[in-house]
Amino acid sequence: MGKTTGPVFAAAMGLGIAAGAAGAAERFPTLALDQMTPEQRKVAEAIQAGPRKSLGGPFSAWLRSPELADKLQQVGEHLRFHSSVPPRLNEFAILITARAWDADYEWSAHYPLAMKAGLKPAIAAELAQGRRPAGMAADETAVYDFVTELRRTHRVSDPTYAAAKSVLGDQGIVDLVALSGYYDLVSMTLNTAQTPAPADGPHLPPAAKRGEQ
Repeated sequence: MGKTTGPVFAAAMGLGIAAGAAGAAERFPTLALDQMTPEQRKVAEAIQAGPRKSLGGPFSAWLRSPELADKLQQVGEHLRFHSSVPPRLNEFAILITARAWDADYEWSAHYPLAMKAGLKPAIAAELAQGRRPAGMAADETAVYDFVTELRRTHRVSDPTYAAAKSVLGDQGIVDLVALSGYYDLVSMTLNTAQTPAPADGPHLPPAAKRGEQ
């Protein structure tokens, strides 16, 4: 991926300002392997042996409930690495969820993945500011409308459903709903845990300064 510079990159990076509980104490610090119970270690080793290769994000919190962590990590692995939704749209939906929850860690982790998958920086930049992005492709518009309408109204209208189904098909609709729900849970966990995003990563602008979707 080529290096992105200029105002679009600065906006998507949040001008280096972390959203959420910046500077707040992390409530579930990462456990070293020698601090884990046998059950926690088994799950941690399974995660590290999988495609993620690390225990970042919500896993520091989830490992406090190891059986739950194991089930969730399997769902998350499927939704990230084996979904029928194309990677560009998958990562776009994750960024939409991160913005909805002001989940700075999630945005920081998935912004680079979205760029690698082919999402335009300008679209991410407008999304970061809480605006409906201009210039979306037809498939991106279908995903954006579906995810935001479902989250806002708790329903999906027939036209929105039809547009998404024309892009994703039946399996893709189910995978997209599952992805949105899973990353709602991820974002809720990260915000509860006050998990800090990397200081040098892309950040969301403060929620109070963003526009309305």
